[in-house]
Amino acid sequence: MIPSATELLAWYDRHRRVLPWRAGPGEARDPYRVWLSEVMLQQTTVAAVAPRYARFLARFPTIEALAAADWAEVAEEWAGLGYYARARNLHACARAVAAAGRFPNDREGLAALPGIGPYTASAVAAIAFDEAVVPVDGNVERVTARLRAVEDPLPGAKPRLTAIAARFMEDPAARARPGDFAQALFDLGATICTPRSPACGLCPWRDACDARRAGIAETLPRKAPRRARPLRHGAHFLLRDAAGRLLLRRRPEKGLLGGMLELPGTPWRDAPWPEAEALPHAPLPAPWRLLPGIARHGFTHFELEMVLYAAALPPRAVGPAGEWIAPADAARALPSVMRRLLALAPGESAPR
Repeated sequence: MIPSATELLAWYDRHRRVLPWRAGPGEARDPYRVWLSEVMLQQTTVAAVAPRYARFLARFPTIEALAAADWAEVAEEWAGLGYYARARNLHACARAVAAAGRFPNDREGLAALPGIGPYTASAVAAIAFDEAVVPVDGNVERVTARLRAVEDPLPGAKPRLTAIAARFMEDPAARARPGDFAQALFDLGATICTPRSPACGLCPWRDACDARRAGIAETLPRKAPRRARPLRHGAHFLLRDAAGRLLLRRRPEKGLLGGMLELPGTPWRDAPWPEAEALPHAPLPAPWRLLPGIARHGFTHFELEMVLYAAALPPRAVGPAGEWIAPADAARALPSVMRRLLALAPGESAPR
């Protein structure tokens, strides 16, 4: 049995969330804003994205403005949002769309753009262009797993959940309002069918929910046990010049944190870096001081622990090549992992 789209949409019309990127009833939907929000929200919370979305739009109000920007500008505005390959793909996609003159208006065309995967293509197609497709994010997976009491663990259950969710579009009410239906599913998962303590009594689909009837809603979706992530180690160097600026360097465009700024340092490896092995990686010979503490950061596939050395250039000394940036600007331009290092050096990196 397909749950009633009419009931879900009636609930959504009463309880829809007001979000910066969501068009109100009767308002035109801007595919640029829809796409930008979907990219920002990947692996990031609504609360974290909302202020950064507004700031990003103020700097790049149109896709043409984003396409015309230098990568350094985009990287600076993205700093702190994490998963930096998204920013690279965002910039490449903006340039492809600007060159074509418009966004493709269906899922197939959207999926051909740089960095747009199946979920994002479906979300933009449904919300911006009212294509009758169901985008399946974590919220929709949870709703679907509970609705049909799917006990197979994720991620293996994804294909089955996607197939179940696709059938929602067999309801004519869903096909009449695909964009609203997709956002209704998102809101249902975010506000009612939550990971813990779902509010089943308030759910418009409670009577159709197999997991609620079986008393197992809160246990779903099941997830396969996570493998322990390996631990890597790094050592980095905070160098200040006589004007108080900090030396930063830009990482290679390919690979982790590609094209982002960082404090100079060692590669990240499995073993800690003794001082004798770390100092040859410093940007120049100097009386480096190891600062107390360890900066920790979790990536998708490994955990990272870093130590920080600090030094200052003598007056009138010429520093090494790199990007010399005022501390306040550096904190804004650096990715989160590097900001954790700056937290080890509040006195060293504070403006003078």
